[in-house]
Amino acid sequence: MTSHFFLLSGPVTGERLSWFGESLRFYFIQIYPESLMFRATTKSPVFTFYLTGDALASLENPETRQIWSAILSLSAVRIICDRQELDLRGISIEHLTMKNPNQVIDQNSLLHNNQPSFWNDVATGVRQNRPPLPPDSIGWFQVESPYMHRSAWHGLRFLFSALENRFSVELYAYLDGVHLGHTGQGPTESENIGRGLLELCDQAGKSGLTCRILACNRSAAARGYRTWDDGKGVIVSVCAVRPFKIRDLNVMIDRFEKSHIILSENSGSIQFPGKGSGPPFDRADQNTTAPPVTILVTRSPYSTEHAYGAIAFAVACAHQGILTRVVFLEDGVYALTGKERFCPDSAGFNIQDLINAVAGNENLYLFALTPSFQKRGVTRNKNLKAVLEIGYPGLGKILFYLPGNVLMDHQRVLIF
Repeated sequence: MTSHFFLLSGPVTGERLSWFGESLRFYFIQIYPESLMFRATTKSPVFTFYLTGDALASLENPETRQIWSAILSLSAVRIICDRQELDLRGISIEHLTMKNPNQVIDQNSLLHNNQPSFWNDVATGVRQNRPPLPPDSIGWFQVESPYMHRSAWHGLRFLFSALENRFSVELYAYLDGVHLGHTGQGPTESENIGRGLLELCDQAGKSGLTCRILACNRSAAARGYRTWDDGKGVIVSVCAVRPFKIRDLNVMIDRFEKSHIILSENSGSIQFPGKGSGPPFDRADQNTTAPPVTILVTRSPYSTEHAYGAIAFAVACAHQGILTRVVFLEDGVYALTGKERFCPDSAGFNIQDLINAVAGNENLYLFALTPSFQKRGVTRNKNLKAVLEIGYPGLGKILFYLPGNVLMDHQRVLIF
């Protein structure tokens, strides 16, 4: 049975759960309608949600709990919770586990040291979704800084668990994620992330596996990371730990052309059932074996770098032949409203100008979710002709229909 999964660690609002629910409803009606007539009997559910961090609060919040209950009425959906994070936050989900004992899992599997590990569950789930062709790789995409955000710690725990499951590991640092590799980290009340990267690479080497850590040079330069060229094409940074390689963004995108699973703190992996799953919503310009990338822009522009960084990353992917779809939804639609005006001598960036500048790029498609506009009482700037408005069925097609000319069994979903 085709299996999909989402990893969620950030806040899960009612709006986010609603478009998740509508997308699932589209999938089950259009692609897997038999599941609506009888309870699925397969051992592996069609959808698995891995929840940790702030996402766990959505299981207790009355508004979102009601939506989760509706989603769990679909028997092919399962939720696996991070038990340690539930205990840390004092969150009780007994109401859900009692009602859905086979669908809501709040106990984690054991590592070799007999300690329960949510991240081992995630890595094991990825292993079950991959063909038995070791050694395989697994990747983590980091955009947030360490210490201020738990996602850095989550990424390390995931990659260590991946090594336990005989994966080679890769970490991609983008935007504030480049701070993971700074030298001289000395936290007194939390795990040392820089030291953790060194231990990760050492453990990979002892296990006969590969550890690759790449950081975006433009993100690094903007944050004061200085590099020098050794004259042989090797870029060296004197302010980054040993395994941390600051490289051109295209070097990172080269890894995204490979077939391995790549996750981030809020992300997903969608398995395509193969030809015949439905008409392709859009297509790559040429046959490609790179997994498509769908980027969901959920944050408002300008207050953070997320929206601009998401578009820049999407353009880089498309430029290297990866079919890339960008969907503006939730507060991300504010990047598309009104007519933005910048002071002529401003050093800032205008996202609407950027969107118009990249419109028409090969392998790049831009969408906006109409219900997100309606919820906020705003409309799209009609001059942004490259952005196609879609409803929930359109989002479902982007997520679940096999795109034309794509010769790959899955796509990556990154939530910015």
